[in-house]
Amino acid sequence: MFLPAGSQDEIGNRLNSRLKAYEIFRQVTTKRNFKQISTPVVEYANTFTNKYAGMELQNMLKWFNRDGEIEVLRPDWTTAIARALVSQHPSQLKWSYQGSIFRSDKHGTESRQAGVEIVHTTPLLGESECLLTAIHYLKELHIDHYLIELGHTGIFDELTSPLKLETDQLEKLRMAMHDKRKDEVYQIVANSGNSNIADQLSMLIDAYGSFDVLEKYEKLWAGNSRLLDILGHLKQLAVLLKDLGVQDILVDLGRVKNLPYYCGTMFRGFLATDGSTCFSGGRYDKLYEQFNEQISAVGLAFDVDVLADHYSLQEKIDKICIIANEETHVYAENLRTTYPEAIVDIQYTLINEGDYDKILQIVKENDEYKVVQK
Repeated sequence: MFLPAGSQDEIGNRLNSRLKAYEIFRQVTTKRNFKQISTPVVEYANTFTNKYAGMELQNMLKWFNRDGEIEVLRPDWTTAIARALVSQHPSQLKWSYQGSIFRSDKHGTESRQAGVEIVHTTPLLGESECLLTAIHYLKELHIDHYLIELGHTGIFDELTSPLKLETDQLEKLRMAMHDKRKDEVYQIVANSGNSNIADQLSMLIDAYGSFDVLEKYEKLWAGNSRLLDILGHLKQLAVLLKDLGVQDILVDLGRVKNLPYYCGTMFRGFLATDGSTCFSGGRYDKLYEQFNEQISAVGLAFDVDVLADHYSLQEKIDKICIIANEETHVYAENLRTTYPEAIVDIQYTLINEGDYDKILQIVKENDEYKVVQK
C-alpha cells in the first residue's frame, strides 16, 4: 500500500545508526545522573496550543475524540514533559527522553529526538549541564567538528519594550528578525516613531560572530545594566565551552525565540560538514506558569535523524553464514553460540555469498557432523 505524505519505511544502516545513537544517548545521560521519562504519544491539543506553549494547531496531526475534544500526536517533547513534571517530586532535577514527535510543518511527518530537561537549578548550572551533555554525547558519537551558537531572548525583549507595539505588530517584527529581513525590521520600528531603536534592531541582524561581538556590544550598551548582564551571562557560557576545547563558538545577538515559551538563553549546534542543525534548546521558565508554578527550567533536544545520517557504526562485526539443512539445523543453532561477537545467519541454500566474511557448511561423515569452511 502507498503511505501518506511525510511517512516512510526505513531499513538497514540508517535504522541501525539511529538505534545506536539512541543507545549511546541513554548511556551518556545515565552516567550524568539523568532520569528517563516518557510521555504518551497521544495528548490533548490544548497542552500545546495554550498561550504559554503557543504552538499552532494547524501544524499538528489531530482528530476529535468521542467527547468532542481535540487530541494530537505529540508535537513537542518539552511541553509534554513540563505537564508530566508538575506531579513529580522536585528532588529530581535532571530528566532525559527519546522518541518521536509529529508535525506537518516539518520535512517528514515524524522526526526522532533525544533530549534533556533540567529543572529547579540556577540558570548557569542548568544551561552549562545541557551544553556539557551535548559535548559528551557528540564525542561518544565520534562527531568532532561542530559549531555551538548562543543567543538570548532578553535582548529583543529589552530593546522592544519601549515601543509599545500591538501584539500583531510585535509578532511581525519578531518574524522579520527571525528571518533576518533587515529593511523590514527597520521599517516596522521606524513607523512606531523610534528611529534610534530601529537602528539598533536592524544592526542586530548582523550581530553574530565570536567574542569580538560581545566586546563590541559591551561598549555600545554600557549604559544598560540589563543588556550588560545578558552579555556577561553569554560570555560565561562561551568561556566554559572554550575551556573544554570547543573551538567554534558563535554568538548571535539578533536571534529571537521561535517558540513563545523560550525566555532566556538559547543555543543550537551545527555540524561542520554540511551546516545541519544537530541540537537546539534553551530556557523556558514561563512554560510552567500554566500550571501555576514558578520553576527554573532549561532543555536541549538532539535531532537523532540528523545524527544518524552523520554517525557510522565504528566497530566491524564479522558476518558468518552457516549452511545447514532440516536435519542439521539444531546442530547449526548450537554452533551459533560459539561465535558470540559475530552476526550469524543460518541458511539452507547459500544466497549472496559476498555478504559474508566467513561461510561454514555442516556436513555428515561417518554418522557424525563436522564443520567445513568454504
